[in-house]
Amino acid sequence: MDLSTKYLGLELPHPLMPGASPLVDDLDLVRRLEDAGAAAIVMHSLFEEQIEQDQLGMIHHMEAPAESFPEALSYFPKPDEFALGPDRYLNQIRRIKDAVGVPVIGSLNGHTATGWLEYASLIEQAGADALELNVYHVATDPAETAAQVEQRLLEIVCTVKEAVRIPVAVKLSPFFSSIPHLARELDKLGTDGLVLFNRFYHPDIDVEELEVVPRLHLSGSPELLVRLRWLAILFGHVRMSLAVTGGVHTSLDAIKAVMAGAQAVQMVSALLLQGPEHLRVVREGMAAWMEEHEYESLRQMQGSMSLERCPNPSAFERANYMRVLQSWREREP
Repeated sequence: MDLSTKYLGLELPHPLMPGASPLVDDLDLVRRLEDAGAAAIVMHSLFEEQIEQDQLGMIHHMEAPAESFPEALSYFPKPDEFALGPDRYLNQIRRIKDAVGVPVIGSLNGHTATGWLEYASLIEQAGADALELNVYHVATDPAETAAQVEQRLLEIVCTVKEAVRIPVAVKLSPFFSSIPHLARELDKLGTDGLVLFNRFYHPDIDVEELEVVPRLHLSGSPELLVRLRWLAILFGHVRMSLAVTGGVHTSLDAIKAVMAGAQAVQMVSALLLQGPEHLRVVREGMAAWMEEHEYESLRQMQGSMSLERCPNPSAFERANYMRVLQSWREREP
């Protein structure tokens, strides 16, 4: 069974790879991922705040006036709470490149077009085969328009593309007002891939302690649905490679993602829960399902359920909205 695919210009034996996660911090786990058949290794993100701390001594080494508000310091992780600082991050890329024979994709997480982007070049120099740019921004300023939010992202991508020669993918959140328009603008800049979607980690409130509490919940298969919709809408309308991340736990999840248009399938939560070897289980399950349904190759299946090719394209659009709402019936007592 031919499961080969092409992502970010990289010829891969199949689309499955670990997404950005702490799995890459341990070389033994990285080797287990390769042994399980990972098509590539995606690094977790190096954060803009880490680089600012390292270069400018910011946040935890603020001067006296700021120390009058010590609670403000607790909003940011301490330097030793990051698994890898900037220099160690670059060194880990080198170590992983020496340890495995599959492509390694670096990752940067930021929200401003500042000097931290020089690390894009350093990640390339460390040996990364591609770069995933995770622009994580929560718009909280009422004076900032949606167009300004998007323009910031486009400026960052443009700067990175000018700084490196390796392929660049952009990891988006699902909360932009017009994802197809933004995707087209990214395409015009020469962006090589689009990763759908970043997961925003929503804070909770402790009503007894009157504190805002961060909560980390691993994904489940239901989270895949919003990603299927936008993969299906974008497939065939952009030159960029499309990848899915979030909600892929089973071989059927991966098959759905490919049918919607994904050329790469990133897995994180399932691997954290079940170990690196689960990657092999999903890959073998995909091959068995495709053989049973008489597919000869993955490319034959890619995009077969996209908006352009789906037998019921209205299911991806508003026309199906009312039907879904009306389909619920109260259970009989």
